[in-house]
Amino acid sequence: MTRVRLAATASYLPERWMGAAEISGLSGIPEQVLVERFGLRGKHIAGPDEHVSDMAATAARRLLAEQGMEPGEVDALVYFGSTWKDFEVWHAAPRVAHLLGCGRATVLELAYVSCGSPVAVRVCRDLLRAEDELRTVLAVAASRESSLIDYGNPRTRFAYDFGDGAVAALFVRDAGDDGRVAREVLGCHMITDGSFSLDVMVPAGGSAEPASRETVRDGRHFLDVPDPGSMKERLDPVTLPNFLAAADEALRRSGAGREDVAHLCGIHVKRSLHDTLVRELGLSPDRATYLDDTGHMSGVDPLLGLDRAARAGLLSPGDLVLLLAAGTGYTWAASVIRW
Repeated sequence: MTRVRLAATASYLPERWMGAAEISGLSGIPEQVLVERFGLRGKHIAGPDEHVSDMAATAARRLLAEQGMEPGEVDALVYFGSTWKDFEVWHAAPRVAHLLGCGRATVLELAYVSCGSPVAVRVCRDLLRAEDELRTVLAVAASRESSLIDYGNPRTRFAYDFGDGAVAALFVRDAGDDGRVAREVLGCHMITDGSFSLDVMVPAGGSAEPASRETVRDGRHFLDVPDPGSMKERLDPVTLPNFLAAADEALRRSGAGREDVAHLCGIHVKRSLHDTLVRELGLSPDRATYLDDTGHMSGVDPLLGLDRAARAGLLSPGDLVLLLAAGTGYTWAASVIRW
């Protein structure tokens, strides 16, 4: 079988940083609660004219420059970031390809919200396995969902950590010999429970509730949770089991188990859930990247965490890195990379 490896990553965070004290002032939640329970010291905020296509292109330019790679060498470009983009009913991937000068690239767009990183790893791996013509796939993602948050709406407290940022990842086909492949993409898995599909959304702007003066007046274009009590009652019992089930199956498909995981790169979740996942996977806290200075950035988090871990020298050859995420809808996803 064709082997696929993650050749490189790069990331981008906007210059402005909103600390927990400022978030506290906007939301009324004590700063200590934000830091200790939400696991949020602060997050980055995109500038008014800085959109997901711009941030994704910035991260990708950094990657290409570091690799000494020309845009024309990219065979396919995949966008897997936030579905809230520069415009409605609009694809970011063609814009990113144009900004980069990837004129010959096949362009694809994924819509997997917060579980985007492990899903993109799977799709890029499978693209390279399926099509002999493809040798390089550049995956990009960005989020500026901080703009969707109404800090005066307590129903969306769970989203007060939404921040802005971008990541890029380069996947390449390996020659397929019997030697070890560095940074090889191994097993992946997803679990979806569509009974949660109407629990989190931006209510207005789609066909169910077209935009109008009234929807703007009533703040219907911000993220909302119609019934947070019901969502919590149904989601809490399955969140941890589904995270672990997705991880276990991805590891099984990699010929491994929890005991083999060397590092966890997950989405930003509240501190208690993160700590439980680390404990259940048998890891020490220093073997898990926690993004308490960025918050949650839609599909960006796990691969941005991986980029940080790699640049900090926390990963050694042969380490199994687990990418773990969940996205509203709800889908839990995991991918495994052997460093």
